[in-house]
Parts: sequence; structure tokens; C-alpha cells
Amino acid sequence: MYSFNKTDEQRMLTDTVNRFATRTMRKVYREAEEGGAIPAEIIDTGWELGLLPASLPEDYGGFGEYSVLNGALYAEELGYGDFAIALEMLRPNQVAIPILLCGTEQQKEQYLPLFCDEEMPKVSAAFLEPTILFDPADLATTAAEEGDNYLLNGKKVMVIDGDEAELLLVYAREESSGQTQAYLVPTDAPGVIIGERDKWMGFHALKTYTVEFENVAVPKHNKLGGEQGIDLHKILNSSRIALASLAVGVARGAYEYALDYAKEREAFGEPIAHRQSIAFMLADMAIEVDAARLMTWEAAWKIDETGAGAHDAFLAHRYAADMALAVTDSAVQILGGHGYVREHPVELWLRNGRGIAVLLGAALV
Repeated sequence: MYSFNKTDEQRMLTDTVNRFATRTMRKVYREAEEGGAIPAEIIDTGWELGLLPASLPEDYGGFGEYSVLNGALYAEELGYGDFAIALEMLRPNQVAIPILLCGTEQQKEQYLPLFCDEEMPKVSAAFLEPTILFDPADLATTAAEEGDNYLLNGKKVMVIDGDEAELLLVYAREESSGQTQAYLVPTDAPGVIIGERDKWMGFHALKTYTVEFENVAVPKHNKLGGEQGIDLHKILNSSRIALASLAVGVARGAYEYALDYAKEREAFGEPIAHRQSIAFMLADMAIEVDAARLMTWEAAWKIDETGAGAHDAFLAHRYAADMALAVTDSAVQILGGHGYVREHPVELWLRNGRGIAVLLGAALV
């Protein structure tokens, strides 16, 4: 039966990542947002925590065991530090986790050791497409068999560090089966076109790009999972848990900031936290953060224990995305006019929280 008490290892994990989030990420998030780039030393320090290698078996160079729940725990702390930096930190997971979950033994032996080196590998995933009703099971990007290759055609957005990536994991609809599959594509392959940097409402520190594929020939052995292909639900489960956990972290930060502000800000001779309307709003924020966290933990635990849990992961993601938007908006309201100026971080958290609902595939744990 699931226990809400963290193990000693889980407590050590969350404490370590929380220290990194509060002492390192929180110190540079505004500078990174304004400058449109994350300092390289921050990413290097984060990579040294070994979060991804701790999820990979020793046979492939790692030193741990894959656990969706453990991933949820550290993703929340990263989200608490900064959403944009967190997505950058989780970029290698976009490739490593699908290989671990769905790759052939040969693919695991070839690629997973890359994620256990001292330097973060230059890899990324191309999943989202520029369409209003994005359906991961019915992609516009296609993969057509031609001899010993697949020809990829399509357009992707939200490719993190697409301008620097050397290897992409590209999701496409296989024409022969109509199913979504994934393909390992070097960015120097003919027909891979790295477009302009995306412009988003939030997470301005994160560099993401539009990437087009025009008759890109990919050897058949680069299809993830070989002839069997991938289990899309496993990958989506990981992404939804990651995004839900990040949402909880962002909302937790907004709630704590608004709470501290309400205790210190005085009006009519007393802290505004004493006002019933403010107190009730803060109480609702705390309830929503805890509710989303528990839904996420339960879904992650079910996936670890049974391998199932797609429904729970879907609900956790949807609930957490709505929760993050509501809580960050409430934080802006509690700060009043101060909430709308950049002197305080709640406006940034509101903009970041708004995007969680549409970033499926942008993070995995």
C-alpha cells in the first residue's frame, strides 16, 4: 500500500534538488528570463546532481533504478526553482527515458551511456506540432518506408535547444501502420531544417525552435523499438507526470510568495492576511496545490507498481495544469498592483503556468 512518508533516499533526493532550486535557480531566473538565455554554469551544476543517471541501470552506465515517482519528486523541486530552467534540465530525459522504456537492447547499449557522461549530451525531442488540436496519436509529421530507410516529412515546434542539438528523437505517424512511432535523427542529416527560435508567452529563458523535415532519410534501425516500435502511452505517462509535478512546483512557489507577502503587507493597520477574502484565497491555493500533488503521486505510484496508470496520469496533468493557472493568478491578485510588475515574480509564474497545459512531450521523468 502506498505510504505518504518519503524513504530516506527520497528525502535526500528532494532536499538536494530543493537546495539547488532555492540557492542556484532562484538567484538567476529573472536575469535568465530578461536575457533570454540560461547561464551555462547553472545547467552544468544541475547536471552534476546526476538526476538522470540515477534513473538508469548500471548496465548502461547509470547508478540507479527507473522510478516515475522519484522523477515526480525531483521535478516538483525543479519547478519550484524555475520552470524554464527545469525544462532545460529535463531536456536529456526527453530522449533517454523513451530509449529506456521502448528501445531495443542494441539502442539502449548504444545511446544510454551518453547520458551518464560528465557533460550533458546535445540531444532533444521533436514532438509538438503547430496545430490547434494537437493529437499525439494522429500526427501530421509522417514516416514513409522507402527501401532501408524511412522518409520523414513534417514540422515540429518546441524543440528545446534545436539549434545546438546533434541528435533528435522525432515522433511521426508511420504511414504503413498509422501509428505514432519515434525515430533517432542526427540534425546534420540532409533535409533537417532548423528554423527560427519560438516566441512564447512565458519561459523566455528557454531556447526552443521550429524544426522542419523534408524527405529526411532515416535508417530503419533508427526507429525506436525496432520493428515493434514504441509504447506511446508509456512515454505520455512519463511526460504527463513530469508536467504535473512541474506545475505543482510552480504553484507552490507562487502560494508561498503570496502567503509571505500577505503577512507582511499592511492595510488599515493590519496585515492583509487577516482579511477574510485574502485568507480564504490563500487557503484555497494551499488546498489545490496539495490536491494536485497527491493526484500526481498516486498516478506515479500506480505506474511504478503496475505499469498501468494512463488514465490517472492524464487526470493528474489536466488537474495540475488548471491548478497552476488558478494559483498563480490568485498570487497576482493577492499582490494587487505589485503583482503586475516585474519587481515581483508572480507575473512570471502566471505566464509560465499558463503554458503547462500545452507542453505535452516537453518534459519526461
